[in-house]
Amino acid sequence: MTGALEDERKKTREIPAGRDLTLDLARVSCVLLVVLVHVLFAGVGRAADGSLVIERTVEAEPWFEPASWIADVMPLFFVVGGFAARAGWRSTLARGGDADAFVRIRLVRLARPALPLFVFLALALAVVRLLDIDPALVGAVAIGVGSPLWFLAAYMIVQALAPVMIRLHERTPVRVLLALLTAVVLVDVLRFGVGRGLLGLASVVPGSYGAGEELLGIPNVAFVWLFAQQIGFWMAEGWFLRRRLWQNAVLLVVGYAAIAGATLATGAYSWNMLANQWPPTLPMAILAVVQAAALTMLHRPLTALMRTRAAQGLVFVAGSRLMTVYLWHLPVIMALIGVQLLLPLALPQPGGAVWWWTRIPFLLLVLAVVLLLSLALVRFERVPDAVGRPAGANTPSRWGTILAVILFVVAPLGISAYGLDLPLAVAGAALTATALGLVGAFRRG
Repeated sequence: MTGALEDERKKTREIPAGRDLTLDLARVSCVLLVVLVHVLFAGVGRAADGSLVIERTVEAEPWFEPASWIADVMPLFFVVGGFAARAGWRSTLARGGDADAFVRIRLVRLARPALPLFVFLALALAVVRLLDIDPALVGAVAIGVGSPLWFLAAYMIVQALAPVMIRLHERTPVRVLLALLTAVVLVDVLRFGVGRGLLGLASVVPGSYGAGEELLGIPNVAFVWLFAQQIGFWMAEGWFLRRRLWQNAVLLVVGYAAIAGATLATGAYSWNMLANQWPPTLPMAILAVVQAAALTMLHRPLTALMRTRAAQGLVFVAGSRLMTVYLWHLPVIMALIGVQLLLPLALPQPGGAVWWWTRIPFLLLVLAVVLLLSLALVRFERVPDAVGRPAGANTPSRWGTILAVILFVVAPLGISAYGLDLPLAVAGAALTATALGLVGAFRRG
């Protein structure tokens, strides 16, 4: 383990000229913050009478909703992804590549790390079916484990459209932003206005209201995150850096005021920003601007931090296995909690002082286990050279690439809409493997 990590540290000495390391820091920080939030969500312990307690502890805290306005950093992840996509597109063109090569690389970067996870989930859920375990408990755990997988579909969709969106941005940057924002608002109106008022989903099919309303919001998986990605294009051009500190501060304040105003005026949006994340709504789009401005305001101190060898080492070690950390941290959290329940330990009651103090060592334990897993899984984050080759006789067709993207996003979308179960886990493994085969990810040379 020490040798593998030392190899990663050596890479910090080979920093590409002109690379903005604050963006790498932002990506790593976003994922680590997601891990922290999920550790705080996992409230499993014993009540005073010894009975099992399972709850999302942190959501009951009075400070959680205000904190979520800062802690929900997924819009920033898509902004940084847009910045990276702009740079990646230029690099692809410089190598003689095309849009298909660009999309294949992005697909493989997501699908290769996801494949072992889907296989593991399918096997685990199949084994659980053979055991005498409460199906309700299994379902609750499975839904929790599958909850972050929406990111795979959303990020793949916007990255696959990045070449087209970059061209549109180069022609009419303001109009593209306004068009996407208008589409976001229209979908929200359909979802919260028509869906709740005219269709009467709750009264037509009792118990299906939430699912019906969510399905109406699915188009915003594209529109909201495409908007955030476009903000990343603006950031890549230096638009935010050219603004004075006070101008970015105004963007931040006005953005938060707009979110509060929309939430108060419509009653459609939650004060809990995490609840506005699936399907994404207008507050997520506005947060993309807010967080881009905030990151720019912190650019100078973060740049100074990233000149230190320690910070570079942390970012490069974590960054080289970031998808592994994101995809596997919840299964690891659930597995560690399961071990705690099996051992004769006096588990603290969730929400109590002892429980809060134990979150720090528990977080470190989760990260340590994920790091150990990554030693075997990090190879899935590498993209074979053949995948990024320019169009030719030995590269997949454009329609093959398009089909691969569609196949890959089907299972994550289904899991996000209906919850993780055995059929969807099996579908995820099969469709992901098929998608990788279509883009030549298993081909050598």
